[in-house]
Amino acid sequence: MLLAYKKELKTMLILGSTSPRRKEILSFFKIPFHVLSPEFDELSIPYEGDPNKYVEKISLGKAEAVKKLGLGIPILTADTIVCFENEIFLKPENYIEAKKMLTFLCGKTHKVLTSVSLLNEEKHKSIITETNVTFHSLTENEIDLYLRSVPVLDKSGSYAIQGIGSLIVKKIDGCFYNVMGLPLNATFNLLQEFGYSVWDHLKNQS
Repeated sequence: MLLAYKKELKTMLILGSTSPRRKEILSFFKIPFHVLSPEFDELSIPYEGDPNKYVEKISLGKAEAVKKLGLGIPILTADTIVCFENEIFLKPENYIEAKKMLTFLCGKTHKVLTSVSLLNEEKHKSIITETNVTFHSLTENEIDLYLRSVPVLDKSGSYAIQGIGSLIVKKIDGCFYNVMGLPLNATFNLLQEFGYSVWDHLKNQS
């Protein structure tokens, strides 16, 4: 069965993520890819005070988990975190935690870090992208309304920038798609470095 699966995926890239946002962004490049969910426990990686090293370890850990399947196909993974002065804000466990996160971040500028990793049989590389995001000052009622309108339990920092996220985001400095979970420039550069001719794929689609 695994052999048949490998033949089916022979010319594809693996996206090691079930995030619909990452799937949507990667599809911009017109490169055929297949989605697999990495069996990787993110909580197994301790945070030791350096958000860049932390997010890179998780994105690489996801790629290594998919690599163990032995498909022999390049694997793209990513991980996104929110941080403020080296304090990290991951996915909230419940509504109460989500509200605490948003209340703390209101009126402040925080960083969104995404590590994009690409791995094949010979090498791996990660690129970390940083975007600064400033929230409006929100009332408690506005925070409650937002949290009731957006499913945030699968989102670092308890928010999404797209859609009605514009109601809470005052400004951003950097890549919008980084905040969504897959920065375009970092992904483009990794694909090019690993031999994916993005422009050729776009040409073939025209």
